[in-house]
Amino acid sequence: MNRRIFGIETEYGITCAGEPGKPAPLDAEHAAELLFQPLVNMGRSTNVYWRNGGRVYLDVGAHPEFATAECDTIEDLLLQVRAGQELFADFSALANTELKKREVPGTIHMFSNNEDAAGNSFGCHENYLLRRSRNFREVADALVSFFVTRQIVTGSGHIHREGEPRMGYSPRATHMDDAVSAATTRSRPIINTRDEPLADAGEYRRLHVIVGDTNVSESSTGVKVAMTHLILSAVENGVRIADLALKEPMEAIRAIDEHLGANPEVELEDGRWMTPVQIQRELKKRALAVVDVSGADPLMLAMLDLWDRALDAVESGDHSGVDTELDWAIKERLINRFTQRSGASLDDPRVARLELAYHDITGNSLQKRMEGAAQMVRLTDAAAVEQAKSVPPKTTRAHVRGNLIAAAEEFRRDLSVDWLHLRLDDHRAPNVILSDPFTTSDPGADKIMELIREQDTGAGMFA
Repeated sequence: MNRRIFGIETEYGITCAGEPGKPAPLDAEHAAELLFQPLVNMGRSTNVYWRNGGRVYLDVGAHPEFATAECDTIEDLLLQVRAGQELFADFSALANTELKKREVPGTIHMFSNNEDAAGNSFGCHENYLLRRSRNFREVADALVSFFVTRQIVTGSGHIHREGEPRMGYSPRATHMDDAVSAATTRSRPIINTRDEPLADAGEYRRLHVIVGDTNVSESSTGVKVAMTHLILSAVENGVRIADLALKEPMEAIRAIDEHLGANPEVELEDGRWMTPVQIQRELKKRALAVVDVSGADPLMLAMLDLWDRALDAVESGDHSGVDTELDWAIKERLINRFTQRSGASLDDPRVARLELAYHDITGNSLQKRMEGAAQMVRLTDAAAVEQAKSVPPKTTRAHVRGNLIAAAEEFRRDLSVDWLHLRLDDHRAPNVILSDPFTTSDPGADKIMELIREQDTGAGMFA
């Protein structure tokens, strides 16, 4: 398979829950402000690059966000995603300690989901590095079918509460506005075509995917990236998938989401009708015809196998083979067991609380309890996640960025950082541009490291 850089940006929901029946003691904006206060107190801001190479920041709408460092393996990506989640869980614990000190009767919770109680949507964006080609728009258009039908594997599951309550595949599906667009604020496209490669613009471009759900299960995150990586590798190797284009992709994405477990026929541009399972199987078959996966790492191969098993589960209606791995199937089993035991309907407030608890990352989360009880497969090691909170991936430019950030923190030097640039603020070293995301060293960065380590000047925390 082609070597590729990928990363995930996760926006989290935040709330401060108060005493039952009373208004929340803090709104989302003030809860987020308290969450980020330790960073502000350190002389930093609500937008920082972390020593693990990722980025921690407060996004529009009071959404704390973690963007992973550049990764080139599924294992590193899962560690980064989980590390970002654990960082915010740590920040939440600090914020709740502060609330107790202030005698504020509330508890801050953070959620790895995509909708709030008012129906507002927030995202989980995927980024994939592509070799630059003249026909990117054609590639993007052809990929829409893949992303529209991918939800039957990667959806996080949700309850439709309009009309007769029912479970669907993807909470993001009903919030998508366009198939392909360069817009970033006025509409939500499945694929964003804004040309911002964050790398050598002559050689690379970045595929920015908006449609994906925020996954709780690590298997769902892993299979989401693995299957997309395979399809992109196939497209780069010349596979043709334009004949699988959907006639009305926005109608199709909603029709597929309408009922969890459903596999409805959707119309293609050429007038044929196919089910999501058929489209996914055809895409994978064509990809494997041109991409050699024999040398892929075991986790990648396991995720490609999960892709097959997910399609089998949807087609057969028997979800038991994936109900500890895929979010929508785990959540379906969890909610069904509760409703059968309690007699509650899907519109019962207790079911809504259970669904929300599934996504709560704070405290002794339901996710951790389910993983501990073998009700949800965990792919990462807890010790490795703890390390990934402060150590960047070793095989991408994140290694350079993260190590410099850590050194600047240790020696109290001011370092300006973004995805591409590094600058020591005393200007004794030239600005460094890391235009190759695959690089793991740079002479200019080495010079900055030497200057940082000269002595502890007490210049203040890095910027």
